[in-house]
Amino acid sequence: MQLRLLLSASALALCCAAPAFAAEAEAAATATNDAAIEEIVVYGRGETRQVQTVQAVDILAATPGTSPLKILSQLPSVNFQSADAYGTYEWAVRISVRGFKQNQLGFTLDGVPLGDMSYGNHNGLHISRAVISENLGSAELAQGAGSLQTASSSNLGGTLKFTTIDPSHKFGVLTALTTGSDSTFHGFVRVETGDLPTGGRGYISYANQTAEKWKGYGGEQKQYQVNAKFVQPVGPVTTTTFFNMSDRAENDYQDVSLNMIKRLGYNIDNIKNNWTLAKQIATAYQTGKALPAPFTTVDDVYFDASGLRKDTLGGFTADWDITKNLSATATAYRHTNKGMGTWYTPYVASPGGASVSERTSEYNIDRSGLIANVTYVLGDHTIEGGIWTEDNDFHHARRYYGNSVDKPRDSLKFQTGPFYTQWEYRFNTKTQNLHLQDIWRINDVLKVNFGFKTVNVENNAVRLSGTNAVGSIKVDESFLPQVGFNYDLGAMGEVFGSYAENARAFASSGTEGPFSTSQAGFEAIKSKLNPETSKTIEGGYRYRNENFQGVLALYHVKFDNRILGTSTGAAIVGNPTVLTNVGGVTSDGLEFAGTYRLTDDWKLSGSYSYNKSTYDNDVRNGAGVVTAKISGKTIVDSPENMLKGTLAYDDGALFGNLNGSYTDKRLYTYTGDASVPSVTVFDLTVGYRFKSDNSLLNGLEVQGNVTNLLDKKYISTVGSAGFGNSDPTGDGQTLMVGSPRQMFVTLRKQF
Repeated sequence: MQLRLLLSASALALCCAAPAFAAEAEAAATATNDAAIEEIVVYGRGETRQVQTVQAVDILAATPGTSPLKILSQLPSVNFQSADAYGTYEWAVRISVRGFKQNQLGFTLDGVPLGDMSYGNHNGLHISRAVISENLGSAELAQGAGSLQTASSSNLGGTLKFTTIDPSHKFGVLTALTTGSDSTFHGFVRVETGDLPTGGRGYISYANQTAEKWKGYGGEQKQYQVNAKFVQPVGPVTTTTFFNMSDRAENDYQDVSLNMIKRLGYNIDNIKNNWTLAKQIATAYQTGKALPAPFTTVDDVYFDASGLRKDTLGGFTADWDITKNLSATATAYRHTNKGMGTWYTPYVASPGGASVSERTSEYNIDRSGLIANVTYVLGDHTIEGGIWTEDNDFHHARRYYGNSVDKPRDSLKFQTGPFYTQWEYRFNTKTQNLHLQDIWRINDVLKVNFGFKTVNVENNAVRLSGTNAVGSIKVDESFLPQVGFNYDLGAMGEVFGSYAENARAFASSGTEGPFSTSQAGFEAIKSKLNPETSKTIEGGYRYRNENFQGVLALYHVKFDNRILGTSTGAAIVGNPTVLTNVGGVTSDGLEFAGTYRLTDDWKLSGSYSYNKSTYDNDVRNGAGVVTAKISGKTIVDSPENMLKGTLAYDDGALFGNLNGSYTDKRLYTYTGDASVPSVTVFDLTVGYRFKSDNSLLNGLEVQGNVTNLLDKKYISTVGSAGFGNSDPTGDGQTLMVGSPRQMFVTLRKQF
């Protein structure tokens, strides 16, 4: 019924057509005009790969502070889920493309790598912390293989490339204020210098966002950010200096199970308002007594949990047109992070205090790198090559802090004075990737590209406390080819195709990757663990006329050397769980996306994607015994069918759009015996731009957003606490529910 409903809605019309202020439009179109953006970028015209781009006008249509990942969810094959309306609550955020999970994709901001964007990220940061949403100029998705220039060591599948707006040539100030459900406040201001006597131009901006959790008691999610950018021409060289800072603190939502939802209700959450009850539950568990009703397990509710992150990301880029045919660009960057994830655990009491202690996972990142590329045009050939090198120091620890009987610690503050350190490690990861390619314009209608890249990543671990593994392990893939073609059919459109191979480096972490086992386990695998690899073949057809543009793509992906933690023998005798290559995954699918301009004011767009991803092999332990019979089963968190659509209106003053998305059922166990049902969710945007002789009204914009318009109750994130082999009773506590209908109002004013 939901699928038929969305098909009917799509048949009426459905693309984001939100407005941008003049400053945004000017910045987003610095290198090209609006027509060229639509023709060349949005559906990847001229590309040999499946590529689509969301522009600043579409980003601004979403509720301010919304994650760019959620905005990209309208593109085909993108499965995005979160537990909040903005898509920024990082523990619950999950994005997958063509079946590849978040830590198997590649992410960059202005070319700078963001790592694998996992919650306990050891080599980067989340895009929602890296940049303020109002400063994003575009977000590009390559569903299959990203370009060879992408600075990523994790992109087995697609790549997501985010680009910030350039400073305006005119002096100005943009202000915005948002308020709405759950005491939401989002304030933003950006000051543009305009062109200076030196020829440079820049901006500095600030955003502050706070909101209460939509369920639970007393929880909040807050963040403030600073973004600055300055562009200065120096002869034939254009330099860009950038600085981004973020300070985020968020209270967690509770992981739930199907059984918990049935017993305790859809809105079950942490009990931050009841310290006495939290202590009673912990004491009952620790003394073997019955838990207070209606709770049946110690994991039904926790007192509290949180995520704290402080980041700075800065760098310097130089673009040099050396000659007419030779150009070069280089970016030096540095990123520092201080992070802490907290959980008030009923399993460990505070010495001399409450029966509940506070457990933390602590993160510190200090990484710096260089990305350099050179392009030379030689007749019909464009030869391009480059290097990405990075040195990353990551400090990772697991500690416990005591709570007094009368009062718990503040979960939104960094803690000091632990009573126990379970483990503590220092990791160093050195990355040196190279690439080289030739784009050959054979004639007026046929273009081909061929090239390769290398992935060379060395991971080192030093133990400061605990028993996890230490040592070194390396991924050295010296030849990962990529080839493609694009054939222009003139008025009939174009066809394209590509083939690419990719490899994923190992993670340097105490909770994932080859070091998250015992020393004996690491010694057993370090010489025979192979990196995960993928081979992607895709091809398609693009078409464009005066009123319609669209793309149809088919793909086949072979994912090999899948890594999973398995037991080396009977757990009761102390044999460790280690990472093992457990086979592969085969994926086949198709994607369609199109936009139809009904009138000058009405526009419709939609996308449909089908993906069939199945495991190639059963899982076996170190003794060769089958521990999970999954060969031929559909992979976890991979909906077969997804349908998205947007109906948009914009007459220059009044504007709005209705977004809808259908997501097929998703499995959350490897054997496929447990799943969450399909769901259809709608979002609405309505706004008005004032044009008046009155200076206070002229340039003023009012925008209203409603998320989950029909107030649908559904399960959003699956696998928030990982995936298991089986869950016949529905007790797997690894799900998150989606946020209810929420409403927001935004005022923007350009001075």
